[in-house]
Amino acid sequence: MKIKTKLILGVGLLFAMIVLLTVLSVTHINKLSNDAKSILADNYNTIDYCRQMLNSLNKGVVDPAEQRKFRESLAKQTETITETGEKEITGKIAVDLDRVLNAPDDSSLQKEIQKDITDLMLLNMHAIQRKNSIATKTADSAILWISFTGTLCFLIAFTLLVNLPSNIANPIKELTESIKQIASKNYSQRVHFEQHNEYGELAKSFNTMAQKLEEFSNSSVERLMMAKKRIETLINNMSEPVIGLDEKQAVLFMNDTALKIAGLQKEMVIGMPVYHLAEQNDLIKTLLQDQPANQDIANKAKSSPIKIYADNKESYFEKEIIPILITPTGEKIEKFIGNVILLQNITPYKELDFAKTNFIATVSHELKTPISSIKMSLQLLENEKVGTLNPEQQSLVEGIKDDAGRLLKITGELLNMTQIESGSIQISIMPADIKQMIGYALNATKASAEQKQIRFEVIFPDDIPQVLADSEKTAWVLTNLLSNAVRYSYEGAVIHINISTGKNFVKFSVTDKGPGISQQYIDKIFNRYFRIPGTKNEGTGLGLSISKEFIEAQGGEISVRSELGAGSTFSFSLNTFDNDRY
Repeated sequence: MKIKTKLILGVGLLFAMIVLLTVLSVTHINKLSNDAKSILADNYNTIDYCRQMLNSLNKGVVDPAEQRKFRESLAKQTETITETGEKEITGKIAVDLDRVLNAPDDSSLQKEIQKDITDLMLLNMHAIQRKNSIATKTADSAILWISFTGTLCFLIAFTLLVNLPSNIANPIKELTESIKQIASKNYSQRVHFEQHNEYGELAKSFNTMAQKLEEFSNSSVERLMMAKKRIETLINNMSEPVIGLDEKQAVLFMNDTALKIAGLQKEMVIGMPVYHLAEQNDLIKTLLQDQPANQDIANKAKSSPIKIYADNKESYFEKEIIPILITPTGEKIEKFIGNVILLQNITPYKELDFAKTNFIATVSHELKTPISSIKMSLQLLENEKVGTLNPEQQSLVEGIKDDAGRLLKITGELLNMTQIESGSIQISIMPADIKQMIGYALNATKASAEQKQIRFEVIFPDDIPQVLADSEKTAWVLTNLLSNAVRYSYEGAVIHINISTGKNFVKFSVTDKGPGISQQYIDKIFNRYFRIPGTKNEGTGLGLSISKEFIEAQGGEISVRSELGAGSTFSFSLNTFDNDRY
């Protein structure tokens, strides 16, 4: 039977029993009410009228007032005649009343009328008893039928209460448990409902679904295993070390290259917390540095190159930590499930970089000697003791002198850059006088500034403190900034050099009124070999990069602020020298 049919029959039967119980109750109560009304309306009133007539008779019916009351009660009694023989007795009382009034002193007449009134009362009392018996029988019948119907309704309701919820809830409970088993990937779970109702159809559909899921799971597992083996083979054959970690930082996989350079065995590391490995392996400890450990870090994390002894030589690897984030099915928020540590072997690039640095250093060093010889020869040519030059010769000498100075500056910048790249730069930080460094820079750029009729304006406080710096390299930075300002300023311009003090630092600023720098190049201006596209001025693109390296090596900062067409301001800051601390 269908569940819907069961519910309709059960609820309909209860409704019918309630209606039946209501009809029975109303019918029997109505009968009892009618019987009670009959007793009160007929017999009880007659007895009351008889009582009133006896009172009037006892007080003296000859009295006009009592006679009037007697006749009123008798008239009312005449209207309430309901029982057999009651009409004859009532008529006899009326006749006896007239006889008593005609012979008031005759006591036998009064006894006779009293007897008639008493007979009338007895007649109605017997009627009340009879009607009371009928009402009692009606009440007993009502109690019987209502009790029987109520008991039957209770039994039916109790039966429905016990059976109907279980018939509906138990299959649902069983189906829910089966669904939980399916959700736990137990696709062999089946539901067995034999009823030919909605639950039977649901069980049939559920079993079909579970069977298909089981078939799909079996086929998917096989494909997943093949895919897993392919991926493992691919990772193991990668020439780059790769390490996979889960969200709890346990090792998921480590390819053969990673195992080789770390000196570990695969059986020892899989499933082990990586921090336990780090306690015994310095390489793993190094790789764990700067590792994102939660899902809030969504960008790839990179670090500086790591030097590792591999392939019987020192090798360089660039570490890349990739957080793995997924969005689970049916959800919208990404979930962090682990990291992949990828090491890229950059040893060939490092070797090329070292070779480039050594080549530039060697060439720059070798070029300084002939350039110095050229400059010495030019000085000899300018000496009048050797001979006087004509104007054309003097012009050629000036051109050669400028080119030699430019070559010497380029070789100096290249040598400084090679020292920075090789890490052999020597910084000697000690208390330095700011005025001396400014004076050196001004003298170094005085000649080029005079050629373009450019003036320098220097502003600094009277109580300017000493700074902790390498005076030679700081002076070189100032000279480079002033040279750039002169190169890019218009003729007759003014270059401002401003020295200001702050809390524990001194700030140097060089401001020109040249063409300025476009905002798209501001972030690249300190990059090596970068030159603003379209510029006509010559240069290596190393001066600002070297300046940045020199200032930051001394614990300072360098920056630029520029507006296209309105000039530029290059600033750097150095820590002040505190006599109380040193």
